[in-house]
Amino acid sequence: MKVLVACEFSGVVREAFSERGHDVWSCDLLDTEIPGQHYKGDVLDILENGWDLMIAHPPCTYLAVSGARWWKDRQAEQADAIRFVMMLANAPISKIAIENPIGKLSTAWRKPDQIIQPWQFGHGETKATCLWLKGLPKLQPTRIVDGREERIHREPPSPERWKNRSRTFTGIAAAMAEQWGVLP
Repeated sequence: MKVLVACEFSGVVREAFSERGHDVWSCDLLDTEIPGQHYKGDVLDILENGWDLMIAHPPCTYLAVSGARWWKDRQAEQADAIRFVMMLANAPISKIAIENPIGKLSTAWRKPDQIIQPWQFGHGETKATCLWLKGLPKLQPTRIVDGREERIHREPPSPERWKNRSRTFTGIAAAMAEQWGVLP
């Protein structure tokens, strides 16, 4: 399967699919943290390259409810962010998952098809993550664990905080590859 992981610098989701033999590329404006097939640039430039599946992680800076107190002062940026998500959602790809935290997309676009938590996939943490799906089934939990720590939410300010908050948990990435990577 030819897979595009849009807006991913970490390489976590890309590697989960690669380990299962897929032709998978990550794409981001940043370099990748894990060496592998990575397009450094604008994902809009490669959306029409014949992908079978796209998992997109659009930036949530102007979309996440955690930043709602600033929305009134950032309406133009938020409108641009929503337009970008809609370009991803309307890409000519038959199977699409768009991931983002709880936020503006639920009212500006539509309610998510699913909200998942890391603790459903082997990580004892909370981080509600919305999935908007096209041509894909909902992800099934793979390993429910105890622990409901808010480590990501409580991370102190630092230059790397935004990167740490945006990385996909490996258990969720593995579930995506295992469950969506076998679809016809």
